[in-house]
Amino acid sequence: MAGTMIVMKFGGTSVGSVEAIKQVVEIVGNYREHGLSVVLSAMSKVTDALRAMAATACGGTEPTEALEALRKRHEETVCAVAEGDERKRALEDCAGLIDELSGILHGITLLRELSPRSADLVSSFGERLSVIVVSAALRSAGLSSIPVDAREYVKTNERYTEAEVNFAETDRRLSEGLAPMVSDGRIPIITGFLGSTDEGVTTTLGRGASDYTASLVGGALHAGEIWIWTDVDGAMTADPRIVGDARVLEEISYLEAAEMSYFGAKVLHPMTMLPAVKQEIPIRIRNTFRPGNNGTVISPRTRAAPLGVKAVTSIDRLCLIVVEGTSLSRTPDTHARLFKTTAERKTQVVMITQASSEHDICLAVDERDSPGTVQALKEEFRHEVAEGSLEEISVQSDLAVVAVVGGGMKGTPGIAARTFGILGEHGINIIAIAQGSSELNISFIVERKDLQKTVQLVHASFGLGGDGGFERN
Repeated sequence: MAGTMIVMKFGGTSVGSVEAIKQVVEIVGNYREHGLSVVLSAMSKVTDALRAMAATACGGTEPTEALEALRKRHEETVCAVAEGDERKRALEDCAGLIDELSGILHGITLLRELSPRSADLVSSFGERLSVIVVSAALRSAGLSSIPVDAREYVKTNERYTEAEVNFAETDRRLSEGLAPMVSDGRIPIITGFLGSTDEGVTTTLGRGASDYTASLVGGALHAGEIWIWTDVDGAMTADPRIVGDARVLEEISYLEAAEMSYFGAKVLHPMTMLPAVKQEIPIRIRNTFRPGNNGTVISPRTRAAPLGVKAVTSIDRLCLIVVEGTSLSRTPDTHARLFKTTAERKTQVVMITQASSEHDICLAVDERDSPGTVQALKEEFRHEVAEGSLEEISVQSDLAVVAVVGGGMKGTPGIAARTFGILGEHGINIIAIAQGSSELNISFIVERKDLQKTVQLVHASFGLGGDGGFERN
């Protein structure tokens, strides 16, 4: 694939230490002939540290020690990865940014107020520092690179902390701004996670946002592939902490990746893939620390597994909220009120089931969201509960959801029988079941104490472990 333009994104652990950054420099050097653009996260744990500093400042205390630790970490890293004039310039640029950050934190301390807008501005410094450090390291190694602030190119609305991208304007700006750099043989080193409003106010893009930036850049530049460099070998058939013989999948489809991500697998969030999906650009997940591995390719279509299933994923620490009563089937607005209430609380509903009699609706939610969501639902339906048409809203705790995922499940008979048969044989109780019309997954809820055994049994029953023979058949 020589000559194919590649957009690379390196996550926090990939730029989190001197050794990691040197590895990044080596990887970029090995693929320089492709016409590269590189998107970076902040150094590992820096974004969390910045948010903690903002919270400390909001409480009225200057986060002096934390700020000094941040300064020292970046200065020491620059000194270890850059030389000569590149080192001097990078140290000056980092010092300037940290001084700017110090002034902002001082203002927050005086006001004792932290708005989402201010939180986004503080959070932006991790990526802004990261591109300075890595760009200097690349130039010191003889690679022509230039730090790029994505806030000039990625335009968003004013929904701070989870800003929504103006795709048309962003695509135009990225194309016009970055394509000439790449054509000239320079490597743009771009801040992930960041955008700005039309007025130039800093925003951040939310979960998986550096991956999202890479997808936006890839779409704008019509890249041949997008490579997400991280600290895992790729998407796996199950969580390796649960299943000892879980293995890396060579290929999955965009839809399979979306399902796996939603149900807890370490795969790209569906929203982050959207610009790449629109242009059918393959996305490859690779391990920065084991670059010899090919990783997992996510593309429009892939081969189906012989038994239909490619992965078994899971989310634990869930609660099941049960709304039941005779009036449910006669009250058409119940569902609207139910989901309006969860939406207002920003409760993520992991799974929904409803009996065909319409006597009850079950919502699986994160245990941290459960108390507030239950209270809000009790308030919303207080009249129905008082008159007896709805029973008291109940909660079942200590649960987990398991999802059996695979594009080949559609039209493959016996998936459910194989899944639930093996669990029945081992005495594992299924509390609730859901399957979408796409037939890409079957999701079911079990008690949390049964999660590990459930995933292991289902994974084994579909022959997903071992050396990955089915992908080479």
